[in-house]
Amino acid sequence: MISKRVVLKFPHRLVEKPIISDLVKRFNLEFNILKASVTPRQEGLMVLGLRGYDRDFQKGMAYLKKMGLTIEPLSQDVKRNDKKCIHCGACITSCPTGALYLNASTHEVIFDNSKCIACELCVPACPPRAMEVHF
Repeated sequence: MISKRVVLKFPHRLVEKPIISDLVKRFNLEFNILKASVTPRQEGLMVLGLRGYDRDFQKGMAYLKKMGLTIEPLSQDVKRNDKKCIHCGACITSCPTGALYLNASTHEVIFDNSKCIACELCVPACPPRAMEVHF
């Protein structure tokens, strides 16, 4: 089984198509919508957690690309600006997944983007605004 978080960007011509239900029906993929911005006649954006067998996952991703969607790993869109971060730890308590945590030996805040779901709760919690979310 494979489990990944991806960002899907799709052109306005596909906003009203049942693309996600096709992933379930045709490719046996499970999904969890983490974030979505879908407006008629505009580009759509969806952050999904996808899970399924590797072969089905690869076929599903090929289908999305063929349909004209842009697919990016979620971790490319959530970043910490290390030049701004002062390791104060204010962001840690706002993170529901533990993607931000304190290294006990160095007292530095660690950002594990593989656990991040792009909920954006860390953004307002960070005094120097070191957490940046780009969609």
